Amino acid sequence: MHSFHLTRRQVQLLIVVTLVWGANWPVMKFAVGHYPPISFRTFCMILGMVAMWVIAAASRISLRVPRDKIPLVMMLALPNMVGWHLFCIVGVSQLSSGRAAILGYTMPVWAVLAGLFWGNKVNARGWVGLALAMLAALLLLSSEFSAIAGRPQGVLIMCTAAALWGLGTVLIRRYPTGLHPLALTHAMLLPTIVCMAVAALILEGTSHGLPSGFQQWWPIFYNAIGVFAFCQVAWFSLASSLPPIASSLSVMMIPVVGVFGGSLWLGEVPHWQDFTALALIITAMSVVLIPSRTFKKGV
Repeated sequence: MHSFHLTRRQVQLLIVVTLVWGANWPVMKFAVGHYPPISFRTFCMILGMVAMWVIAAASRISLRVPRDKIPLVMMLALPNMVGWHLFCIVGVSQLSSGRAAILGYTMPVWAVLAGLFWGNKVNARGWVGLALAMLAALLLLSSEFSAIAGRPQGVLIMCTAAALWGLGTVLIRRYPTGLHPLALTHAMLLPTIVCMAVAALILEGTSHGLPSGFQQWWPIFYNAIGVFAFCQVAWFSLASSLPPIASSLSVMMIPVVGVFGGSLWLGEVPHWQDFTALALIITAMSVVLIPSRTFKKGV
């Protein structure tokens, strides 16, 4: 049995990531109401890459990727960046920001299931926590099917995004690149931008033009700096240093911020299913992280 302990730096990163990433769910919901979702996310990534250049230059961090590492980086980019961001932004456009956030953070379930293919194991507390998280997703899925104006496809899309993110979390830990988190994130952004731009061209066309006005630009800058230049880099740092289930569940307070942020800012009305799903996820965190903080070797 191996135990893990969060360092002060990891705790600080988790707190800031939780607030910035959690607030981004209502920000994204607001943004896709004023601009096509995939195109919006593409512009966020382009400006995020520029922000990374500035940070790298100021911090004297090399963004160069050795040639022999490029295939590995491209492989890691597919689930962690391309799959997650494409399915996520489409899912957000079809669901309330809070509900999309809750479903996005079923990711630990998929991380553990993906890890089983490599012989990873999880203890009893871990399985209980994962079962609770899955129950939360199923509860929201059932309520979407039963609602007259429900969007079950949105739930399925968000679950697909979470599954790809979970797979990516396992792959990052299993196949370390040795790159600085900023260099890794930057390297994965370029193929992601290309894929997102192609998807935007095919699915959204070019009739909407470039973003214009404050309402379209400020969410792009928030995402570029807050999400891509900071949160995404911080997440890859945490994912590479903590066990997958620990890094996954430790950021599951993000949907709490997303739910209440959407309620306060966008006027979204959470239903009993949303509050129940939140309670299940918080309980899952407590079961796995607080009582024991021990995981079997390989998790």
